[in-house]
Amino acid sequence: MSTSPSLIEPGLVALDVNLGSTKEDVIRGLAGIVAATGRADADGLAADALTREGKSPTGMPGGFAIPHCRSAAVNQASLGFARLAEPIDFGAKDGPSDLVFLIAAAESGGADHMKLLTKLARALIKKDFLAALRSASSADEITDLVRGVVEPPADTGAPATPTKETATAADVAPAKETAGAGRAEGAGTPRTVIAITACPTGIAHTFMAADYLVNAGKELGIDVITEPQGSTATDSVTAEQIASADAVIFATDVGVKGRERFAGKPVIESGVKRAINEPEVMLREAVAAAENPNAPRVSGTPSAEADPTQGKGTQLGWGKRIQQALMTGVSYMIPFVAAGGLLIALGFLFGGYQITDVAEQVVIQNSLTNLPEGGLMQYLGAVLFTLGATSMNFLVAALAGYIAFALADRPGIAPGFTAGAVAVAVGAGFIGGIVGGLIAGLVAMWLGSFKVPRWVRGLMPVVIIPLIATLISGGLMFLLLGRPLAALMTGLTGWLEGMSGGAAILLGIVLGLMMCFDLGGPVNKSAYTFATAGLAVSSQPSMEIMAAVMAAGMVPPLALALATAVRPKLFTPIEQENGRAAWLLGASFISEGAIPFAAADPFRIIPSMMAGGAVTGALIMALGVGSKAPHGGIFVFFAIDPIWGFIVAILAGMIVSAALVLLLKQLKARAALTV
Repeated sequence: MSTSPSLIEPGLVALDVNLGSTKEDVIRGLAGIVAATGRADADGLAADALTREGKSPTGMPGGFAIPHCRSAAVNQASLGFARLAEPIDFGAKDGPSDLVFLIAAAESGGADHMKLLTKLARALIKKDFLAALRSASSADEITDLVRGVVEPPADTGAPATPTKETATAADVAPAKETAGAGRAEGAGTPRTVIAITACPTGIAHTFMAADYLVNAGKELGIDVITEPQGSTATDSVTAEQIASADAVIFATDVGVKGRERFAGKPVIESGVKRAINEPEVMLREAVAAAENPNAPRVSGTPSAEADPTQGKGTQLGWGKRIQQALMTGVSYMIPFVAAGGLLIALGFLFGGYQITDVAEQVVIQNSLTNLPEGGLMQYLGAVLFTLGATSMNFLVAALAGYIAFALADRPGIAPGFTAGAVAVAVGAGFIGGIVGGLIAGLVAMWLGSFKVPRWVRGLMPVVIIPLIATLISGGLMFLLLGRPLAALMTGLTGWLEGMSGGAAILLGIVLGLMMCFDLGGPVNKSAYTFATAGLAVSSQPSMEIMAAVMAAGMVPPLALALATAVRPKLFTPIEQENGRAAWLLGASFISEGAIPFAAADPFRIIPSMMAGGAVTGALIMALGVGSKAPHGGIFVFFAIDPIWGFIVAILAGMIVSAALVLLLKQLKARAALTV
């Protein structure tokens, strides 16, 4: 018998029930069922599951849904199950779902539990299993059915024999001729396709997409070898399997690990859900790409073991690829900004604002046993300020380096960092970093597309591509682009410093709207990046922009906390609990504290938050409030001046947003009563 704690028990099963009229209601209801067994906190589990649901729908073909999440609110990995009396729309392509599993994984759950959870996800694609769930007459019967697929039988001593239906890289023999005997439609010889699947949580969609592709391949006569890049250890495809593959499929919502392994292979790319909804279509496209010498191919330099034909880039449009590269650069840059900015703010707290003039001298000439005239506080302030300034010095280089990395993988990192450093040296700032990173990445990608002799391939990613790409991108920045970009940066800085009156207030309104539009998404991060990049200039307008962005980002969770406290009856019990937690999240400048509310009622919550954010941004600029810290909310009060203006602006926006939310919720409640 299995020694692992059981994922499901009769108390986690609800049959032929009505948990509400929306998928959010169903998720909350299932979270309550799991919590009733003592395995999780209902509010926390529901909030995390709704956040995951907001990223992409979890409805699947066949009338079932698998909302899922990793959550700190879960203390034992569990499966909550509901067979709904009335099907609910979970976003599946073929209609609403009547079977719903809430997969609740502990945030620190081990690999064994992750494997059990993925076994369920893979069983759900089988029609006989779904039919058994629909015909079961009791919770005990459901429990036995689920345990039969997620909990392994007693060890009989016989080795397990993998089946083609669940083949992964670890299960499939390297030799091509040992795979399936069928033929792909329209192909003269059997085709082999490698499929990489990955979703953000790596629990359900990752493995289901892999199995849908394998099953579709069996029907079409295509040998499909899968590498699900999930939350547990990945069974990677071998070099021999890559060499023998005719094409690859990347069905992912996140980056492909080890993408360079497939350089030169014909490729079909999509999100992970397309492999679930249209596996046959994707496989036919992969076969067609294998037969088309002009088909899109994975860029980069192939490994020494493979001998593919080099070709063009991937299927993704250039606009989308550039956007992804910019967002990758921003995401890697933000930790430098957050750490550096907060350390600088702490340096000011310990050593005073004059520490900027003496920090370098104090750090070099003094120590804990040889304190400066200002004493221990001045010395600690100098150390903290210097650490922060050092971190901030990497900002532009990191931005450029990881933009290039997103375009060309590892060969682009060195050219990108160098181009970013050159941008700083010539005064081109973050604009120069963006341009330099794009040039470095595109040049490295272009060099990686060259067909070179086998003996040169090992040198390409570590010597030749970094050398030539650094020379080209760095040379262009020094010789042609540096001065024009520096002039543009100087003009932008001068414009910001000359801003006053209506222009500054208008900018504050725009920044406030952006911060509250998607609560941590690309628009929010664009505004935040603009502010933090300007913070390095240390001018008063730049600090005002930083204050406007931070204050506006604090408004949504604080406004919803206020609204739930004033009129709790307009909110569900889970939302009331989230509202209590949102006080601290808002005060800390964590806009994501409002996501559970926005996911449940976006058309009322988001416009209300944007209105309050606009008010706050406008007041920050009108009152001339500046922040030397890029994060921390009210807890970095010592780096905000004047602090009273910061508080007034936040309170004003918070009241406006809360009032609008309550008004719209009240109108909704009245409309429901009149129906």
